[in-house]
Order: sequence, then structure tokens, then C-alpha cells
Amino acid sequence: MQEPFLMSDMEAPRPKTFRDKLDALRAMAWDAYKSKPISHWILLTLSSLAMLVAFPASSLLSRVYYSNGGTSKWIISWVAVAGWPIPALVLIPMYSILGIFPTPLNLKLVLSYVALGFLSAADNLMYAYGYAYLPASTASLLGSTSLVFTAFFGYLLVKNKINASTINATFVITAAMAIIALDSDSDRYGNVTESQYIMGFIWNILGSLLHGLIFALSELVFIKFLGRRSFHVVLEQQVMVSLFGFLFTTIGLIVSKDYELMASEAKTFKGGRSSYLSVLIWGVVSFQVGILGGTAVLFLASTVLAGVLNSVRVPLTSIAAIILLHDPMSGFKILSLIITFWGFASYIYGNYPQSEDSS
Repeated sequence: MQEPFLMSDMEAPRPKTFRDKLDALRAMAWDAYKSKPISHWILLTLSSLAMLVAFPASSLLSRVYYSNGGTSKWIISWVAVAGWPIPALVLIPMYSILGIFPTPLNLKLVLSYVALGFLSAADNLMYAYGYAYLPASTASLLGSTSLVFTAFFGYLLVKNKINASTINATFVITAAMAIIALDSDSDRYGNVTESQYIMGFIWNILGSLLHGLIFALSELVFIKFLGRRSFHVVLEQQVMVSLFGFLFTTIGLIVSKDYELMASEAKTFKGGRSSYLSVLIWGVVSFQVGILGGTAVLFLASTVLAGVLNSVRVPLTSIAAIILLHDPMSGFKILSLIITFWGFASYIYGNYPQSEDSS
């Protein structure tokens, strides 16, 4: 005999209103909080703050380097990875204090580190061109496209979900970038030619593409080779990837002979040698802290959250650049910033509730 059809047998309808969506998000967040120890949330909070503070700082320092007399793309790329010993100084004592052992290396893991190191070196060089020819606020806004590429490569490589909100965010952010491109005349520095501006624009977009790929590949390495065993694997990955990135960038620095420019740049740099060294040293520190934060978020959460945080830093960098570096801010750029916010909101609204499933 066929059993009567009950409403309870039906699948619960998905939230449709904004309030329902908000309630579902709140419930999901509470369940996620209860499922992890407090140490997890402390590390995730610190890692998120590292991304939101260090990445904007490194972007501003890159622009300060060029605006105050620096010219080399390889030097600023080298600065981005020269701090690879910093996480190693934290990692080595961790082995003895916690009584843990280094992750055994195998061919696949080493090749993964080499590949990520090479991609990181290339990514830093692309961004260097962007900051050489674009205002920091503009370069940061263009960097928001990394959210689109992070979502795409996360779907392709890590099987994260793509939905209508992601597609909407893609079109919205693309429109915002088109507005900036059309407003290049009011945004270009006087000593930057139109061809240089276009070059900076293109390289910045390509850098964002590579940044999204690196995020997805890093998470894939955690899933396939390292697992989510302990926080020390985050430091191990950063040390190895930054080390190989440092080696590749150092080769480029030597081949291009840009290392010879350091002495002359220090003499002519605005503020003198001490200012020059301060920019480079703090650049080394901020780049490593930002990368550590991003890698830790990938380990502790997912590509989705890393992509969201990486995009949240865009308005922070833009506002800081306008206040501290007096970047030009036209009506078109303000419109682009507002539209970019819309894209971020669309992405977060549609994707973050599923982040637990995709991690």
C-alpha cells in the first residue's frame, strides 16, 4: 500500500528572502563556530587581519618606491619574496616546541612548490609593472578582478561552486574595470605615457589572473599533498614557495643587472638612503605577512573566503592611497569603486553560505 504523501517528506525550501538568507547565514556561522576549537578562530582572525593590513601596506609601499625615485620592476618583485626566511624563523622553533616533524618531501610536492614559486615570481613581476605606471588606488581596483579568477580557478581545480551571484559579480566587476579604462586621461600621472598606462593596466589584470590561479593551486596542494593536519604545513608551504620564488626572481634580477641600480637609486631616492632602505625592508615584511595570512586562510577556511578577503582589501587600499599618497580620484573612479562594492556584495551574498561545502 502506498504511504500517504507528507509535507515533512518534502525537501525544505531554500531561503528566498534576504531575511531568510541572513538567518540561514547566521545559523551556518554559529554551527561552523561550534564545530571548531577556539584556537582555530583565533588563527583565522589573525590571518584575515594579516591579509587586510599587510597586503594594502605592501601595495602602498610599492607605489611609494616608484613615486620617490625607484624604477626597477625586478627589485620590487625581489622584495616581495626576499622575506622567505621570516616564516622559517617561526617554523623551526615550532618543530621542537610542539614535537612535530617536517612534512616528508616527495617529487610531486617539490614540483608543486617549484611551480607555485615560479608563478609567484611571475605574478609579482606583473604587479610591479602595474604599480610602476598606475596610481595605487587604480592598481588596487584592477586587482579586484582576482576575485573573478579565484572563483573560476576554484571551480575548475578545487570544484568550488559557481552560481548566478558569481556570474553577476564577474560582469559587474568587469564593467567597473571598463570604466577605469575609459577614464585613463584623468587617472594617468604626467610622467607616464599612454602606452605605459595601457601596459600597466594589462599587466595588472594578468597579475590578478595569476593570483587567482595561485590561490586555487595552493588550496589544491593542501588537499592533495599536505592535508589539513596542522598549522605548521601553512608555514612549510610559504617557506618553500617563497624560497623558489626568491630563486627565480634573483635570477631575473641578476640577468637584467637591475641589482646594480640599488646603489644609485638609494642616492637619488626622495628622503635619501634611509628612506629607500625603509621602503624595501618594510616591503619585505609586509609582503610576507600578507602571503602568510592568505595561505593560512586557504588552509583554515577555503578559496572562497580568501577571495573575499583579497577583494575587501581593494577599497582599503584605494582609500589609503587617496589619503596618504594623494592619488587622483575622479568621478569615474568613485563610480568604479561603488560598482566594485556591488560586485563584492553579490559574490559574498551568493557564495559564502556554500563555502563550508566547498572547503
